[in-house]
Amino acid sequence: MNGRKIGRAFRDAGGHLRRGKPRHAVSFAVLVLSFLMAGLFLSLSNNLRSRARILSRDVAVVVYLSPSATAAERRTIEDRVRLSPLVASVRTVTPEEAGDRFLKEFPDLRDVLENLGRNPLPASIEAILRDPAGPDAPIDRMIDGLRRLPGVEDIQFNRRWSDRVRALGRLSDAVGVVVGGLLILMSIAVVSGAVRLNILSRHEEISILHLVGATNGYIRGPFLLEGLILGVAGGTVAAGLVLLAARLFPLYLGHSLGALQDLIGFEPLSLLQAAGLVAGGGLAGLLGSLAALGRVFRS
Repeated sequence: MNGRKIGRAFRDAGGHLRRGKPRHAVSFAVLVLSFLMAGLFLSLSNNLRSRARILSRDVAVVVYLSPSATAAERRTIEDRVRLSPLVASVRTVTPEEAGDRFLKEFPDLRDVLENLGRNPLPASIEAILRDPAGPDAPIDRMIDGLRRLPGVEDIQFNRRWSDRVRALGRLSDAVGVVVGGLLILMSIAVVSGAVRLNILSRHEEISILHLVGATNGYIRGPFLLEGLILGVAGGTVAAGLVLLAARLFPLYLGHSLGALQDLIGFEPLSLLQAAGLVAGGGLAGLLGSLAALGRVFRS
């Protein structure tokens, strides 16, 4: 296809879009909604994966000490932790340091801590692991051994939190694929219906083109471009709205979620992901046009 034919196809496609504004407005809205939903789930998954990476960065076994633990018991626990080949470094956290950390991470709960009249947070020993991605079995054996020592109140292993957050990310991906996939199929059907009505409205013109020897490619080209342009525009607007949501969510809604803000949040899409939404919109529009052309020209 030479440049003149391509130019004519784009001009005709633009004419189709202008003449079918009411029908295409519905198609465009459905396309934007479909890819917006897919993009929001993708953005939520990005946030969850980011949080999981942060949690995994300093995977630690945290040994909480009993308030009644003696100095000798504390030294025994700390020595036991230091001697483990699984541990890279050890840090002792006093109740005062734990309180300061709590207020830094949860400033909204300052009044709750102050109303207690005392610091309820225990002293702890944090053991940073050498291999954060190592198997659970040796770590579980170390934890079981520490749990039996006098002076140990409780033990927390924060890698399980990162694993759970990562699992939430995978769940978000799965839900996004299902919901987004259903909406995208619906958008293909809506685009197909709009393009089909455009084809039927130009039935006489198409018949004349056939009579004067126009090829099927020449006739179908503008209709294919019609769906492609509509889809690319819908995907582009959806990608922009996801970016806007990622920017505005922390400002207007994020703080109201408190501690859940770290999990229920949106992270901007990568350039590849944004391009994927735009390309996916174009593909959905193109498939809608192909479906419409197949139905009309077959009948």
